[in-house]
Amino acid sequence: MHRPSSRRSFLKVSLLTTLAFLRPGKALANFPAENQPSGRLNLYNIHTGEKISTIYRGQDGQYNTQAINELNWLLRCHYTNEQHPIALQTLDFLDQVNTRLGCTNEIHVISGYRSPKYNEYLISQGHKVAKHSLHLEGRAIDIRIPGTALATLHRTALSLRVGGVGYYPSEDFVHIDSGAFRTW
Repeated sequence: MHRPSSRRSFLKVSLLTTLAFLRPGKALANFPAENQPSGRLNLYNIHTGEKISTIYRGQDGQYNTQAINELNWLLRCHYTNEQHPIALQTLDFLDQVNTRLGCTNEIHVISGYRSPKYNEYLISQGHKVAKHSLHLEGRAIDIRIPGTALATLHRTALSLRVGGVGYYPSEDFVHIDSGAFRTW
């Protein structure tokens, strides 16, 4: 497991992660009691080659600080290596999608947190990314699941009616975020 490159970066991410733990009930409130996320994630970052299989939240609803910090690192901006806390609601949404699909899948991450520098670079290269993307806030993840049809992944995310769901079949990914429910 790699660590943030500077003490200041580590302290900032740790503080923001700790603050996120002060509101754990909000992340769980989006899901009916009988259909809670599993608390497990198995991720593969396609840009860095890093993998994580972790229990980030216990059955009691408490988040595992170490696992969250490891997820934040794996979901960092691969372009700048900057790390930012990923919203717990986004992790739970991702988990719920995977739970509905059988819970044993390795989720391939195309993009998690995106630094402002990388976002501007993508815009300058003609990519159609939002200037104020939720990726910049650690509230969005672009994914695919090998062995699962992209259309199935998209329908599953939509069926939860939790956050934003974008369908990008030509780029082979689905975008999910913890913003208001909307689709494109």
